[in-house]
Amino acid sequence: MGANQERALTSVKGSLLRHPAVVGAGGASLAALLGLNALAFARGLESPWLLGGVILADMLVIGAGIIVAAREVLVAEHRTEASDARLASIVDSAMDAIITVDAAQNVIMFNVAAEQIFRCPRREALGRSLDRFIPARFRAAHRDHVQQFARTGVTSRKMGDITTLWGLRSDGEEFPIEASISQAGPADERYYTVILRDITRRKQAEDALLQSQRELRELSARVLEAREEEKTSIARELHDELGQLLTALKMDLGWLRERTPVEGEIHSRMKEMSELLDRTVSSTRRISADLRPLMLDDLGLGDAAGWLVDDFARRSGVACRIDLPAELPEVSKAVGTAVYRSLQESLTNIARHAGAKNAWVVIGAGNGSIQLEVEDDGRGFAPEDLAKSRSLGLKGMRERIAFLGGSLEVARAPRGGTRLKLSVPLQPS
Repeated sequence: MGANQERALTSVKGSLLRHPAVVGAGGASLAALLGLNALAFARGLESPWLLGGVILADMLVIGAGIIVAAREVLVAEHRTEASDARLASIVDSAMDAIITVDAAQNVIMFNVAAEQIFRCPRREALGRSLDRFIPARFRAAHRDHVQQFARTGVTSRKMGDITTLWGLRSDGEEFPIEASISQAGPADERYYTVILRDITRRKQAEDALLQSQRELRELSARVLEAREEEKTSIARELHDELGQLLTALKMDLGWLRERTPVEGEIHSRMKEMSELLDRTVSSTRRISADLRPLMLDDLGLGDAAGWLVDDFARRSGVACRIDLPAELPEVSKAVGTAVYRSLQESLTNIARHAGAKNAWVVIGAGNGSIQLEVEDDGRGFAPEDLAKSRSLGLKGMRERIAFLGGSLEVARAPRGGTRLKLSVPLQPS
């Protein structure tokens, strides 16, 4: 509109008619006109000129009032149109799609971003059901969601906090969206506005990241499995081959000692050699057990864990007690290895870092899983310690347990030290 039109449609509220002097003069004129009306009706036909003048003045005042009222209506309509235009401009400038539906879920507002996202012109969307933009398998659930939202009385909230929402383009393509919904108006004339955005690229990036994490976790599991197999092979060779050779050597040395004079340097040297052989056999057994305790494969997790705790207490000087059920259920080799290695790593951390005097180990089973809990009364840990790049032992435990579908938690213990709790399915998928 031009400047003249804007000026012509200026409201009385913004014109000189609101000036106090003008208002006072107008009030005085109306009072005088009322007085003349009373006088004219009192004298009646005695003063026909007065009666005619008053009637004419009344008609002029009524006409002026009609003109002012009509002008105000035009101004209000103009302002409404201008306000609607500004609102439409703001809505269309939004980067996110904005869709408003009525109580029957028919579209009454569809901005430019919505046209681009759904690939549907506005003229085809307005007045149509919102179901057109929702995949068929989600339509009933969406209607229930909107009805439930209406009953809550909440003005706005995010949609799909847990699951991914999906939209339907006009060409039949489904795509993931992120949306929030708001409501306004009375119950019988309620309007619902949805603000949404296309998150296809973000979803693709998230899926690619998850796939990469799964692949890395599987690769890590395969590497750990290969290491365990190699350790088992080396441990068995040490136990069987080298152990047998050392035992045979010890027997031969004993045979020589029996045939050597008790007094003399040779007998003394043979005694030293026998003691050295004993230490070598013990070291071989220890190295073999550290690599892979054969009893884990031969006798099971319970006996292997009991031996590990007793050996730890003997070596470290930390009083360590273990609580085992009368019988543990049978577990797969991968689960048994994961639980045993987690216990081994936990005890190693206690010996190296905790400064503890006591430690407690509990192994149990229930609800289709096996649980391990290790606690000490040492100095504890700071949360930032878990994020250090050198804490590879804990990271390895977490990855191993996660790959099997289990969970691992490290927290401050009631006794002041550290508590590790893990749970692994007996038969991981």
